[in-house]
Amino acid sequence: MKARFRLLKMNSRGGTFYSVDCETGKRTSFGTAEEYEALQIINAKNESLRQGWLNLQLGRVYLSGTDSGAATRTWQHAMTAIVDSKAPESENRFRWEKAIKEKAFDLIRNKVILETKAEDLQAVLNAGRVSTNVFLRRIQNYCIGMNWLPWPLLPKKQFPPVKFKEKRAITLAEHQRIIEGENNPERRAFYELCWHLGGSQTDIASLHAEDIDRRDRTLAYTRRKSRSPALQRFGESVERILKDLPAEGPLFPRLRTVRSSDRATEFGQRCEGLGIEGVTLHSYRYAWAERARTAGYPERFAQEALGHNSRAVHQAYAKKAKVIIPPLEDYERTASGKILPLPPQVNENLAVRQHSTQA
Repeated sequence: MKARFRLLKMNSRGGTFYSVDCETGKRTSFGTAEEYEALQIINAKNESLRQGWLNLQLGRVYLSGTDSGAATRTWQHAMTAIVDSKAPESENRFRWEKAIKEKAFDLIRNKVILETKAEDLQAVLNAGRVSTNVFLRRIQNYCIGMNWLPWPLLPKKQFPPVKFKEKRAITLAEHQRIIEGENNPERRAFYELCWHLGGSQTDIASLHAEDIDRRDRTLAYTRRKSRSPALQRFGESVERILKDLPAEGPLFPRLRTVRSSDRATEFGQRCEGLGIEGVTLHSYRYAWAERARTAGYPERFAQEALGHNSRAVHQAYAKKAKVIIPPLEDYERTASGKILPLPPQVNENLAVRQHSTQA
């Protein structure tokens, strides 16, 4: 069998050795001027084509010497390891536990990682959903990071782009309809606080009376998802809601014990009954960010209130806010009355400095 690759020495480039693909003519540098090293590499490239199955078996033998589980480790082992690395009873762990149960992952669940081909991952993507795309990327990256895979089976550019459904904020009219139709006092107060505070459903449901300084009207808590702090002050509307909630312990004793998916399903059923489409409990978070931007609330204050570590993330939440920009002349007219005149002494000093500069 004729060798597909041949060796080429480029004297014009310091004597570096190249491999030449006899079928395509493509040249690839070996990055070495040592003939012995170059010959080993070119022979390995040619042997890999002649004895593909044998080389695969040899590779397993070599890997088994450094990693005893390499020959038997499946994708299910990897997924279980990822779940075990998450904090117990955390939302992140719950999301992973739910994600790895998707039927699309059954196509590779019991396959040995080192025996998997790119076509196998592509089949999973074709059978799955948007979430499958997101979590398969993470699982492959985890395996690479753990040295269970020498390189990506499916390169990043070969993954289809992640396209989530359009997200929107809930409107005040929609929120009022939900409140008017809600007979359960605890859920009604929960939806009201979601509107006024803009917190995620898990953070709001997990609030304790100890998180609130009622005298200074201040609320501070640590976000369950990112562990970042959220701090904001509230007004009279929130104060009225808090009067009907427990003065100590959890504000929502029952809702805090309900899984986030069940709270979301419950809310979805309310919206469906009222004919409201395209909103979830997370829409309250978008609504708060958009309201803050529309009102001209400083971005750094809004970011602090929602517990966003990233400015880019916060801007993504508020990007659909409809900001009405006044004409410059009207803004100047309004701002002119707010400009404080400088004291006479300062004016005199300025005039002296300007005169000396001109001289």
